[in-house]
Amino acid sequence: MKQGIDLGDGHSVRLLQGAQELFPALIRAMDCAQVAIQLETYIFDVTGSGAGVAAALVRAAQRGVPTCVLVDGFGTAPAPADWMARFQQAGVHYRVYSPLGRFGLLLPQRWQRLHRKLCVVDRQILFCGGINVLDDFYDPNHGTLAAPRFDFAVQLRGRLVTQASDTMEKLWQRMQAVSDIRHHHLSDALRALRAASAAHRAARQPPPGRMRAVLVLRDNVRHRARIEKAYLRAIGLARVEIIIANAYFLPGRKLRRALILAAQRGVRVRLLLQGRYEYFMQYHAARPVYGALLAAGVEIHEYAPSFLHAKVAVIDALTTHPWATVGSSNLDPLSLLLAREANVMIEEARFAQNLRQHLVRAMESAGQLIAPARYALRPWRKRVLDWVAFGIMRAALWVAGKNY
Repeated sequence: MKQGIDLGDGHSVRLLQGAQELFPALIRAMDCAQVAIQLETYIFDVTGSGAGVAAALVRAAQRGVPTCVLVDGFGTAPAPADWMARFQQAGVHYRVYSPLGRFGLLLPQRWQRLHRKLCVVDRQILFCGGINVLDDFYDPNHGTLAAPRFDFAVQLRGRLVTQASDTMEKLWQRMQAVSDIRHHHLSDALRALRAASAAHRAARQPPPGRMRAVLVLRDNVRHRARIEKAYLRAIGLARVEIIIANAYFLPGRKLRRALILAAQRGVRVRLLLQGRYEYFMQYHAARPVYGALLAAGVEIHEYAPSFLHAKVAVIDALTTHPWATVGSSNLDPLSLLLAREANVMIEEARFAQNLRQHLVRAMESAGQLIAPARYALRPWRKRVLDWVAFGIMRAALWVAGKNY
């Protein structure tokens, strides 16, 4: 479905699959920008099609459009010198969130990363999802990919766009204030803090009336469990079907129990998960939770053609009470306990059915169904690696003071 869906409450939404659909839409919006561009991403990589997004930012800044880019200090490698020079010459404001510093990830506070992927253009258009500024056919650790990464984003118009813009402005101004204080520019720091406070108040004001699309944010202060609670509520209300596609799937006790209870009351629960080895921890630590889910009747499909990077779900799409979400949050402790995340949640049948169609097609054509017997007979070496990774993850959470 290429055209946006009118949600009837002042919002329209369009589902985008992969950078191959997102980047052209993003670049068109940037090339039409007149007021401001705000971009946050975990990975910003100019290899391949990522260079097109970077070039669009440069063109906007050269036209005099205020252009702010915020990237994560762990997810994003140092930008190539030629691109940094182009950004500086054009006037692109480029900032790094939580640089690792001398001790890197040895400090638990450095585990709190900027993982959300948001872009707001002119406070009118919002792009939100799981897609980084990263070519679909390229991975920084694995090189060229034979098939495109499997991922989604949404393009939205409506009142929640200003909420996203204000949220991004708040974080930008707070980081500006910290920088000003470090450089002893106290008057500038005070102005930045006032701007951050104004953005915070604006972001907290609820739009009038009930909306069928909402932006749900996670941070480490006031909104630590909002995304998890939204999932738990939607799963608890499910009556017919739950489909979740998640790249790094290591749900905590509450989410595991909710999925098991749903399956036990007759809801068909299907999970589309990462089938290719990408990272040791995420790949192996997820496997120990499969057993209880499979025993309850949950279907697990592993996606293998390329890396699955989606963080989406759709519940009861074919009923009168559909629910869907597209965003940056994995169902693992890094996303649910430590990172800044952003998901859009939508209650609209056409959108939910469109997303469901994409996921069902992927499961049927590219997913490998995990049989309980096959899981029980996996080699002992894999079991050892799985439990070692799971144990390391639990130990890391204990060090960070997190209960999962």
